[in-house]
Amino acid sequence: MAVGEQRSIEVHPVTGIRMAAVASNIRYADRLDLVLIEIAERSTVAGVYTQNVFCAAPVKIAKQHSQKKSCRSFLINTGNANAGTGEAGVVAALRCCQAVADIAGLKLAEVLPFSTGVIGEELPADKIVLGIPDAYTNLSESNWHQAAQGIMTTDTRPKLASVQVEIEGKLVTITGIAKGSGMIKPNMATMLGFVFTDAKIDRSALSSLLTNAVNLSFNRVTVDGDTSTNDCCMLVATGASQLEIHADNRLFAEALNLVFTELATGLIKDAEGATKFITIKVNQGASIDECLRVAYTVAESPLVKIAFFASDPNWGRILAAVGRVEMENLDLERVSIFLGDTQLVCNGELDEHYTEERGQIEMDQDEITVEINLARGNCSETVWTSDLSHDYIRINAEYRT
Repeated sequence: MAVGEQRSIEVHPVTGIRMAAVASNIRYADRLDLVLIEIAERSTVAGVYTQNVFCAAPVKIAKQHSQKKSCRSFLINTGNANAGTGEAGVVAALRCCQAVADIAGLKLAEVLPFSTGVIGEELPADKIVLGIPDAYTNLSESNWHQAAQGIMTTDTRPKLASVQVEIEGKLVTITGIAKGSGMIKPNMATMLGFVFTDAKIDRSALSSLLTNAVNLSFNRVTVDGDTSTNDCCMLVATGASQLEIHADNRLFAEALNLVFTELATGLIKDAEGATKFITIKVNQGASIDECLRVAYTVAESPLVKIAFFASDPNWGRILAAVGRVEMENLDLERVSIFLGDTQLVCNGELDEHYTEERGQIEMDQDEITVEINLARGNCSETVWTSDLSHDYIRINAEYRT
């Protein structure tokens, strides 16, 4: 189940990027589960990675390999996270990277591995190695939809975003794919995200653009408050357009942020068991940190999330969540809370014009906005989340069966 209809995405291929997705039976038979992405020479690559200290073996390797001057290939498998597997997991991931290097004529360090799936199980490297030749043979500039499908786990639909923008008379393309439905409260990015552009960007500028885009998108989503062991988000610039972009290029940054936001909100709309897409806006905070603490407290409250699932205008749960955030000298008599267009709280208490009927109209929507005004400063932040349904429990209870 996912919130809203799946929109038809016009995907603009990125010159210098080829990809393929194949079924290698890692966990399920006849399901796309192995994706190979070929990156043109002289491309620049930047990445951000999970802050979970039990990060997976492929994360450790990707971090190391991405520090090299040349990154030429991404290898992504689903069905197995290769996390909590110790040195054996590192050996297995490197074996898969070497198989790509051998067939593509690359150095081992030019291949970056990524994995997602069940934690704590041995990576079936034999199956992956057997699938690599088929993936290499099928590399194409047009396989974006297949690749987006091939990185899915509990997702119900692929996530893609693509834009083109004219800068200095040249058309620049930005296209990305992502996956993730549960175990999502990124401390850097989403579970897996890969965004590509044909702009020419040096590594320092690329890293700066990536960090900013992630902070405004993937670092503003939460499904269940859990940070994965395998989170990675990569940004690649092939330079094929010959347009040189600097970190302060506003037009490019806006287009890049649009792609990242589209992917991030797409994850929430397809969160495990989601029936609601919820936007939490906190305004007039004393600091960005304060706004985020309030937003995440509301977004991750099980009782608030269950109320949304039940379409129950139990506004007291929202009020209680705001009230338990530690804020010095919060003046309750100045706080206001809105549910959609309906004011719930005015001057710290139930708005005199509020009715249960008006609250119910707002809660019956598939997409809902909660706006909290703290009247303490000029900072604002937005977090996106989902409700907590019976299906979320079922999906995670049955995840390994």
